[in-house]
Amino acid sequence: MTEPMTKPAPERGPTPAAAPAGHVEDVLLELDDVHVFYANIEALKGVSLSVGRGEVVTLIGSNGAGKSTTLRAISGTHKPRTGTIRLAGKEIHGIPAHEVVKLGIAHSPEGRKVFSRMSVFENLQMGAFGRRGERIDDDVARVYDLFPRLRERRGQKAGTMSGGEQQMLAMGRALMARPQILLLDEPSMGLSPILTEQIFRIIA
Repeated sequence: MTEPMTKPAPERGPTPAAAPAGHVEDVLLELDDVHVFYANIEALKGVSLSVGRGEVVTLIGSNGAGKSTTLRAISGTHKPRTGTIRLAGKEIHGIPAHEVVKLGIAHSPEGRKVFSRMSVFENLQMGAFGRRGERIDDDVARVYDLFPRLRERRGQKAGTMSGGEQQMLAMGRALMARPQILLLDEPSMGLSPILTEQIFRIIA
């Protein structure tokens, strides 16, 4: 997202956009001195940030600054070498990604990565994979209310949709997990200005 920054991003990593500090008891997600490596290349060098309940935090930085790597570390798809990640006070770094989803973190990745041969509705069902035995009808209806285009395309194969529609689907699929924390990686990438404004309104 593109909220204004009060200070430039440092060279060594992504910078969280300035936001009012919440009370300690309201902090939901915390990263403390997180270092992430790809083989011998250090991608994150001591990233620390916190996210309060109901807060929108934006990471801003140049390509390669570590924005996507930060989100992967939080969601469990890439394990930090050192540092601590906590959700509601519980350490979660090192927990497998599918367990992190069950704890309340959902990740809409860069490039959307929808299941192209599945329909819109089937993609949404996949977003609720960790909620077996629960009725998800209300959640599907909520996603359709947020993204009316998905209701119109519910039987369409995801791979035949436009980029904007696929972005809506990726976000809707993430919401199907009923997350406490929603991670959106480059939600406006490749979208027209009109669609970008629409996506940002929905995020808000």
